[in-house]
Amino acid sequence: MDIDNIRKIGSDLKKVYKLKTSPVAVKLVSSTQEIPEGIERIQEPTRHCQMIDNVRQTGTSFYTLVEDQKCKGGAAVMGLREMDGKLAKGEVYYKLGAFETSNAARRTMQKVPRVPADSVKAVIYEPLEKAEFIPDVVVLIGTPKQMMQISQSLLYKQGGRINADFAGKQSLCADGVAEPYMSGQVCVTVGCGGSRKHTQINEDEMAIGIPLEQLEDLADSAEKMFGK
Repeated sequence: MDIDNIRKIGSDLKKVYKLKTSPVAVKLVSSTQEIPEGIERIQEPTRHCQMIDNVRQTGTSFYTLVEDQKCKGGAAVMGLREMDGKLAKGEVYYKLGAFETSNAARRTMQKVPRVPADSVKAVIYEPLEKAEFIPDVVVLIGTPKQMMQISQSLLYKQGGRINADFAGKQSLCADGVAEPYMSGQVCVTVGCGGSRKHTQINEDEMAIGIPLEQLEDLADSAEKMFGK
């Protein structure tokens, strides 16, 4: 799949599903030499969920290094660094009152999808319809109805079931990026406290992460099912 096709898919998905904002192309790179020329580094540390939201709403493009990721948990699940021990063991969420017991918190965090630590050196973000690179994952944010239509399109050719693997924690990073990146499967997620607090994602919106391998079939099926 070439860049022109990627951009066309971005425009087509936005039109067919009547998305109010852009699908976001995300690429995890193992060397900064893989960053396309012309894409600038983000100017200040920001949370991954905010980056996704900024790109989808404003059309901006940028890359980030580990020190640019304000949420260290997000940086960890995307492979930019080791996860802090207290977060990995669930102690952080337990102390915040998100779980009744430390064991419940630990079990949850043990199941959070993660890219191997330190395997990623930078993350690139760009609107799909303007992409200068082939993404690893595309994150779409929309209404439950739009998520339904996207899910139906994904199943149009092969059938099956859509993965909805979430805990309301580490949502747009672990569920939206790490899970589809690692598994090659789409993942629907409902958001988390951080992504709901620090972004303009509406109460009636949710997200889906789609690996590159399923993008072309999605676009083709979307047009056949909902393009008329």
